Amino acid sequence: MNKILSKRNFPRFPHHIVTSTSSIDDQKLHYHLLWRYQILDPNSDIVTRWNYIFLLTCVVALFIDPLYFFLPSVGEDRACLFSDNDLLAYVTALRTLADMFYVLHIAMKFRTAFISPSSRVFGRGELVMDPYEIAWRYLKSDFAIDLAASLPLPQVVNFFIIPKLKRRKSDQTNYTLSLIVLFQYVPRFFLLFPLNKRIIKTTGVVAKTAWSGAAYNLLLYMLASHILGSIWYSAAISRQYSCWRTQCEIEKKRFPACLFKYLDCTTVPDVDRQYWLNNTYLVFNCDPRNNHAEFKFGMFAEAFTSGVGSSKFVRKYLYCLWFGLKNLSSYGQNLETTTFIGETFFAISVCIGGLFLFCLLIGNMQTYLQSLTVRVEEWRIKRRDTEEWMRHRQLPPILQERVRRFVQYDWLATRGVNEASILRSLPLDLRREVQRHLCLNLVRRVPFFSKMDNLLLDAICERLIATLSTQGTYIFREGDPVDEMLFIIRGQLESSTEGGGRLGFFNSITLRPGDFCGEELLTWALVPNSNYNLPSSTRTVKALTEVEAFALGAEDLRFFSTQFKRLHSKALQDAFRYNSHQWRTWGACYIQSAWRRYRKRKIANELKFEENISYMFDNDPNYSNY
Repeated sequence: MNKILSKRNFPRFPHHIVTSTSSIDDQKLHYHLLWRYQILDPNSDIVTRWNYIFLLTCVVALFIDPLYFFLPSVGEDRACLFSDNDLLAYVTALRTLADMFYVLHIAMKFRTAFISPSSRVFGRGELVMDPYEIAWRYLKSDFAIDLAASLPLPQVVNFFIIPKLKRRKSDQTNYTLSLIVLFQYVPRFFLLFPLNKRIIKTTGVVAKTAWSGAAYNLLLYMLASHILGSIWYSAAISRQYSCWRTQCEIEKKRFPACLFKYLDCTTVPDVDRQYWLNNTYLVFNCDPRNNHAEFKFGMFAEAFTSGVGSSKFVRKYLYCLWFGLKNLSSYGQNLETTTFIGETFFAISVCIGGLFLFCLLIGNMQTYLQSLTVRVEEWRIKRRDTEEWMRHRQLPPILQERVRRFVQYDWLATRGVNEASILRSLPLDLRREVQRHLCLNLVRRVPFFSKMDNLLLDAICERLIATLSTQGTYIFREGDPVDEMLFIIRGQLESSTEGGGRLGFFNSITLRPGDFCGEELLTWALVPNSNYNLPSSTRTVKALTEVEAFALGAEDLRFFSTQFKRLHSKALQDAFRYNSHQWRTWGACYIQSAWRRYRKRKIANELKFEENISYMFDNDPNYSNY
């Protein structure tokens, strides 16, 4: 069920919304208003599609944030910095759009149910639908990181804080925005890991095809190159500005004196600055192309010798992206550094980062596919083989959809893990403890089992087998042999009978969690010296929803009947008959049949009495005179 709504979970639900409507338009409005109060299944199609959309949005947002590093540029006279306001407007608009997706993601998580940890021992577990429990769990876990990633900090700093500063400079704006972006980049980056894990948990894979998987990994590698190029450009501008400040400190004692405000391009029209620029040695001494200059730019000289610092945004961005790709692929071997500590650390980071990304995205890809995704690959191959087999055998579309639904449901419930093989590899005592932990609480939810002692329950837990059935699956058909007894844990079954083919007879009941079916097998097992022929089913059992149940086979029930005499007690058999819908139906039918026979005999006796009276009146003259 993709969308789940429970009225009891919303005590403040408006009463005027739940009133019945007669027209189609009113019903559409009614369902539109219900959306506000809806709790989503984390495994539903809506949540899965949103996770894919938000994953793409996160990657795009990680590409957008480093664009703030390209705002400062070198002026035409190569002695000042200015900020690109047009680029700032475009980046801010894109950043605001991405922030809206982060806020929407927070709203979705407040309305998405979660699986109770205590019920995760079997299948997919039970969903917690209470909005208050969902909100409290989210606030205690991931809300802080999601909130930190969604805050519009660069917009607030750029439009509210920086304009109120008395002394605004391009370098201050650059440093402030860079620090804010780097501070918020960490939670945004780490959001990718739980999001990837959630998608893999739900669908099995992030990329459904090999080409899309290769494109996704290449996109992540391009993202790392984009980040490296952006940081390199920002560090180069910072290095250039440091040279200017150093030279300006030296020229403060000369005439005309160098003022720090001259390093901002907003002072270019100033006459005093023009006079200073004509007489200063700052441009010559801070030119990376000057080999005789005392200030060494090292690995950042390329940003100015190639004219990147004063280029347009597109050329600047593409060159920095190329710089990042080149040095990540070569582990920074072509970088020429100086003794400047910051530059040395940056080169070391490039080398280590390149090695790490190579191992993670290229070298470790084969190992990842062979270890972590072996089961996913097996499931994908199985699904592909199933599709090819269904097309080859030309199965009807309805039957193909049922097969796909079962394969998907089996993956969601078991993750491709063969629990039986894992349990068989454990020692007997440990296996019993594990089975007791997995099954005991669920078994006690069945009223019939609640009457048994712990010894018998432990033996039953040891032999219970978890079964999964999709919607529309026939568990038993009327007249077929019954080889197992099912105890429903989750879902609903329809049990119906036509009375062995009697004309006009039909009986149907709904089995819910706690009920069981296939009780003919238990009756057969409790009969001493019963033959080896399995009993025939007297009813047709069909799954109305996805059903998770425990199954006990015929040999297991015969084992219990011979080893545990407690099953033959009258109290336990009475409890079995009381909780058996089949016995209740049989009892009701028996009472109805007895009542019909009684009514039939009564009507026959009354008709016979009337016939006798009429005969006496017709043949006896004394009665006729009377």
